[in-house]
Amino acid sequence: MRTLILVDLQNDFLPGGALAVPSGDDAVAVANAVVGRYDLVIATQDWHPANHRSFAANHAGKQPGDVIDLDGLEQILWPVHCVQNTDGAAFATGLNRERVEYVIQKGTDPGVDSYSAFFDNGRRHATDLEGMLRSHDVEHVHLLGLATDYCVKFSALDARALGFRTTVIRDGCRSVDLNPGDGDAAFAAMHEAGVELCESREL
Repeated sequence: MRTLILVDLQNDFLPGGALAVPSGDDAVAVANAVVGRYDLVIATQDWHPANHRSFAANHAGKQPGDVIDLDGLEQILWPVHCVQNTDGAAFATGLNRERVEYVIQKGTDPGVDSYSAFFDNGRRHATDLEGMLRSHDVEHVHLLGLATDYCVKFSALDARALGFRTTVIRDGCRSVDLNPGDGDAAFAAMHEAGVELCESREL
């Protein structure tokens, strides 16, 4: 079963959003171009409570980009983004959702961030994604979305570690690049872990 995971194609990650990924809207265009080629399409959604402790605004004297220890995990502090039931958390207005059968919401625990679509950053709790894929006898997943260096990377690495053949559609991803080259380094790390990389024209 050809399966596509659309990672966090949400308004706050698009130009003008609270945590805009440069050219993030280009990822939406690629998603729309390829979504019809898949039998099963799943979308992930950052879905934070307003008191999420990954938000710099919830730490006195801290700014976005600062790094803290959050209950034993290194945590980059972010602008307030993708707060539950806000427009910023909604899927990109231009995204074709007709083929999306399931939505996986993550980052709902205020005490721990969740880059991966499978686990929180401490791997303390799992989402329903693995079980959903197993129930459909999925063996191979394709991923695209935002952002390469965070949620795409960690979702792909976890998919591969769980035994799924995993392919990331490079031109359907865009990077935050807090540090120059983070996106390229993420692709390299995924490739080294056995994740396949392709362009949408190769599908």
